[in-house]
Amino acid sequence: MSEKPLLPVYLLTGGDRPKIRLALRRLRARFGEESVEVLAAEGAGGAEAVAACNALGLFAGEGGRLVVVEGVERWKGDDAEAVAAYLDEPVQGAVLALVANEPLAKGSKLPELVSRTGQVLAFEAPRPRDLPAWVRARFESLHVQADADAARALVEIVGDDVTALATEAEKIAAWAGSEPVGRREVEGLAASAQEASAWALTDAWGARDLPRVLASCESDLEHGEEPFVVAMRLAAQVGLVRSVQALAEEGLGAKDMAKRLRKHEFRVRKAMGHAENYSRDELDAAVVRLAALDAALKGASRLAAEIELERALVELVRTPEVAPA
Repeated sequence: MSEKPLLPVYLLTGGDRPKIRLALRRLRARFGEESVEVLAAEGAGGAEAVAACNALGLFAGEGGRLVVVEGVERWKGDDAEAVAAYLDEPVQGAVLALVANEPLAKGSKLPELVSRTGQVLAFEAPRPRDLPAWVRARFESLHVQADADAARALVEIVGDDVTALATEAEKIAAWAGSEPVGRREVEGLAASAQEASAWALTDAWGARDLPRVLASCESDLEHGEEPFVVAMRLAAQVGLVRSVQALAEEGLGAKDMAKRLRKHEFRVRKAMGHAENYSRDELDAAVVRLAALDAALKGASRLAAEIELERALVELVRTPEVAPA
């Protein structure tokens, strides 16, 4: 069955962040990685987003071009007007995905103008009383059977943050494989929302998901985390992934790696997944870049620590450009 033709513009909004990220991943999968450009609304307004779409003929391959703009709740009226003018005659093959990371301002023109030629995808967060059912559905999407008591237990431990709930469900599903999950397993494996958020950035780095990396970094900093601590946590994960990658080349499995490295098997399995997204050269380069970041955060740079951290994260995640043959 052929895929549904794409529309010129989409607006992804709502409080169910995991569903927004899933929809965005599915959209990105329709394009080659070299044909996807991600912009942050904080530094790129409507005019810049339109310019990126208009670059189709110069940079995109036969599969078209996707321009993702994160954080469009920051945009003003003139940004919406620039997009509206572009949508009167959009570039064929270009798709503009506008992602609102927070609720749109009352009276925002974006939903109305997007709905004229595209689609508004609103993923509302579940009500507190509906969270256990949401958790069970999340487990089902991961091909794991979890009973109602297990779902309630996860909500009791993690809280009402759907992003943290999704992260913990994915962790438990990876551990469970195809086995059913009950309250006992959830209580033994789940972490509180505060603990889960501490690993959100490293998980996003491992998945090579730049928007999620930057969003996780911003969340950590907003909650008082020092840039140096964030960088150290990422450096530790990069080191673990390098070790796992080397041991995999020796033919070791996850259980033997966990014993050798003295790490929980779940962390080793997660690192194995991350290792699939990075080459050995990229991981070696990441160590060098993180060392430079460490020096910058200790006073070698005049830039603000937050800026140095963000620049390093972009460089660490971005896929290196392949020279033309």
